[in-house]
Amino acid sequence: MGEVVAVIPARGGSKGVPGKNLREVCGKPLLAWSILQAKAAELISSVWVSSDSTEILGVAEEYGAHGIERPAELAGDEASSESAWLHSLDHLTLHKIEADLIVGMQATSPIREPTDLDLGIAKVREEGLDSLLSVVQVQDHFVWRIGANGPEPVNYDFQSRKRRQLIEPRYLENGSFYVFTPEILRKFENRIGGRVGFHVMERHKMFQIDSVEEAELVEKIMYGFHMDKL
Repeated sequence: MGEVVAVIPARGGSKGVPGKNLREVCGKPLLAWSILQAKAAELISSVWVSSDSTEILGVAEEYGAHGIERPAELAGDEASSESAWLHSLDHLTLHKIEADLIVGMQATSPIREPTDLDLGIAKVREEGLDSLLSVVQVQDHFVWRIGANGPEPVNYDFQSRKRRQLIEPRYLENGSFYVFTPEILRKFENRIGGRVGFHVMERHKMFQIDSVEEAELVEKIMYGFHMDKL
C-alpha cells in the first residue's frame, strides 16, 4: 500500500482578501492550520503545499510541509485546484513518492480537525471508494432565485411546504477536503469520480474564508470550539 499524501494548493494571488493564505487567524498564518491538521492526522504520511509564491512556500516549510513550486500558468485566477493537484502528482512521481491516496485540502477552510481527515481516509479504504468529499448536512434548506417574473423557489413548492421531519437529508459540499486516488484524478482530471462517498462534518465546519468578514467569523468559531490549540 502506497503513501497517503496531503496536498494543499495555496497560490499567492487573492482578490477578495489580499494575502489571504498568510493572513493571521488565531495567531498563525491561515495556511499553517491546514498543514498542522494534516501533520497531526495519523493516516497521512506527508504534507505538501503547491504555490507560485516563495513567501508561501517558506511559511509552508516553517510549519513542516514540503514545498512544490507551481508554474505561473497554473496559478492564475482561472487555474483549477485540479491543475495544481495534477502538477503536484507529477512532482511526487518524479521524486519516487508512490501515493496511494491524495488528500486535497483547501487552505481557506481551517475549521476542521485531524480526526476529520483520518475518518475520511479510513472510509475510502474500508468502503473501497475512489473519491470522497467533505460535506455538512443542511436542514430546512429552501432555495430561491430571481426568475423572469421575480423571486421563485428552486427546490420546493412554497404552497405545499413540508414539515421538517419529512424533508429528505441534503448535504452541502463544504470544500474542506477531498480524498481521491491518483488514477481518478488523472482519468477524469477531477477530484471526484468513480465510486464516491461523503464524510459528514459538524455544521459549524461549513464556513470558508472568501472575504474579510468570513475570516473574522472563522476565527471566532475556531476560538469558540477550542480548535486553536495545534
